[in-house]
Amino acid sequence: MTTRTPAPQIYVSFPGTARDALNFYAGIFGGELSLHTYEDFSRKDGPAGAIAHGELKGVVALAGADAAAGEKTARPEGIMLSLLGTAEPAVLHEWFDQLAVGGSVVDALAPKPWGASDGQVIDRHGLHWLVGYEPEA
Repeated sequence: MTTRTPAPQIYVSFPGTARDALNFYAGIFGGELSLHTYEDFSRKDGPAGAIAHGELKGVVALAGADAAAGEKTARPEGIMLSLLGTAEPAVLHEWFDQLAVGGSVVDALAPKPWGASDGQVIDRHGLHWLVGYEPEA
């Protein structure tokens, strides 16, 4: 039996855009994406084709769903999703550029005075990402 160290799972309530958002992230990060509709789960508190649960498993893992009627959607103020050192620098630059499409760059991914390279971007779905790496030795 393998033992996993528990880690927080990012779970986002989207305003009816979960399918588009999770496909967007799968297109950037790769991995295995599973999507389940309200109809799949016999839920009646939203449109049948809305996403009741979606999960991306891979180098970057996150999950989410379309918010049901009356539920609040994500407003990640003061929260960044960190991708610091999660891949080679060239890959991190690709991810940063792809996350920026339709979003906004807060701080360009570039070398900083303290020696590391990092940057911040808010993607088109409103998630705030911190992307960076330490210089090679």
